[in-house]
Amino acid sequence: MTNFFKDNPDIDFHLTHGDWDEVIRLKEADFSDAGIYADAPFDAQDAIDGYRHVLDLVGEIAGEQIAPRSADVDEEGSVLEGGKVRYAAGIQAAIRELSQADLMGITLPRRYGGLNMPTFVYNLAIEMISQGDASLMTIFGLQDIAETIYEFASDEIKDHYLPKFCNGEVTGAMVLTEPDAGSDLQAVALRAHEDTENSCWRLNGVKRFISNGCGHVLLVLARSEPGSATARGLSLLICEQGPTVKIRRLEKKLGIRGSPTCEIQFMNTPAQLIGQRKRGLTQYVMALMNGARIGIAGQGVGIAQAAYNAAMSFAEAREQFGKKIKDMPPVRNMLAEMKTQIEAARALNMRTAVEVDLDRYLGDQLESGKITERERLDELKARHIHAKRCAAMLTPMSKLLATEMCQYVTTTAIQVHGGSGYMKDYPVERYFRDARITNIYEGTSELQVVAAILGVTSGTLMKFLSDLDKPVDGKVDPDLLDALRDHVKKMEKSIAEYNQQDEAFRQLYARDLVDNAMETIVSYLFLNASRHTEHKKVIARRYVTQVLPKIRMRLERIAIGERSTLDLFEQVI
Repeated sequence: MTNFFKDNPDIDFHLTHGDWDEVIRLKEADFSDAGIYADAPFDAQDAIDGYRHVLDLVGEIAGEQIAPRSADVDEEGSVLEGGKVRYAAGIQAAIRELSQADLMGITLPRRYGGLNMPTFVYNLAIEMISQGDASLMTIFGLQDIAETIYEFASDEIKDHYLPKFCNGEVTGAMVLTEPDAGSDLQAVALRAHEDTENSCWRLNGVKRFISNGCGHVLLVLARSEPGSATARGLSLLICEQGPTVKIRRLEKKLGIRGSPTCEIQFMNTPAQLIGQRKRGLTQYVMALMNGARIGIAGQGVGIAQAAYNAAMSFAEAREQFGKKIKDMPPVRNMLAEMKTQIEAARALNMRTAVEVDLDRYLGDQLESGKITERERLDELKARHIHAKRCAAMLTPMSKLLATEMCQYVTTTAIQVHGGSGYMKDYPVERYFRDARITNIYEGTSELQVVAAILGVTSGTLMKFLSDLDKPVDGKVDPDLLDALRDHVKKMEKSIAEYNQQDEAFRQLYARDLVDNAMETIVSYLFLNASRHTEHKKVIARRYVTQVLPKIRMRLERIAIGERSTLDLFEQVI
């Protein structure tokens, strides 16, 4: 029996050895649900056991039911008929199976029918769903819409919608992009006006490139302030599919073809305001997009895992020149590098999830007003600020690393297959097509660099690296640790010099700094993981010894500061 959880020891490694206790305690409010709900844990280990059970179930459904249908889903796609979208049969079946297994509200509180689990569990579930069918993730992974409703909407809206999300009665869509407002969401023009007579808002305009835009519940970014032209004029509203919402077309796509990408027209559609006016982009959509970015990082790892498994299976079976190609050093190196890069992205995803949850739950503690003792309150505020800054830095890094890794792994998987990989007889060409969207939607890789660079240059990175640099038990390879520390010192100096440069120079070399930061963080994560297993010791040495020369090269490139792109562009092209 195929089970994407049981078949992947690295997932269980993170469950077993991750530093989850504080996140679990905060998520469970000191286990206050124990005895009230049958599935509520009474301590951290009980919670981990519950997570393992849920992930085992996800892994089984993904491996046994979702993955075998994925090729048919890719061929069939979604169909627009009479203004209604019909999912591929395999997508319909998967939504039904996941709903019946109570997996459609993993992070939501139990009082709404959810499982009340932290972000890292949800991310692992997204990874396995994506390994089975990447297009399904864009429906399953939109549970972040329900999270946004829970975090910002009124109690009336929460009570109405959240139970429906948890029981699988509804799916959702984040409705942001417009024909003239892609990455620049400040340019959103879809209008929202208040209809005081009917106690609602009305939406008018067109949205494009909306993943699962046929979902029952739509969170819509709209311009609520007439005459405004900035982010402060935008609000977030919630509406439902109906006669005033028209799906005008489905996009014909390269990959994730089982996921409907819709163009939507709103024609005086009734809606309700989420939270406060004017905060739609600056607060609510940013939170929504950050959640989506973590999910896409998980999607990237899942697609890459599927491609690696296919490449390994092919290399073990294919013979050339009298031996299996797996035994040829160049092919072995490709397989080893694929495996290393997948584990690197998964490690960063897991650590990012910790900081995201700490930001959220420590913030909830502060807002609760239950802590009044001054010293404890000051400590909590300081920890919350640091977690918020780390989450803001790591979230775009996680998406950047995982999705760029996904491009590499799926391309390499085709290379391992040779000519066969280019044919539809093998699944790797589909993984390659599915992978291509991951570093485009919810912010391109270039925008992730823009989002991450402030954390790198403002001191957050160095503080975070000092948090990771705690090899207290002497089990970490001292030579690797010393080499890494030396590079951190050089990187700190390079950052200081970078900050003195002009804006154009900083934009040009921001990617080098962010790449250095990501690889340094992952190096520390691998070194700390190497304390637990021989496999991680080997992976840590392989990874660190390979990335340190890359880091050194980028530091030298920044120091040289070659400027032809900036100053001689016309001559270059």
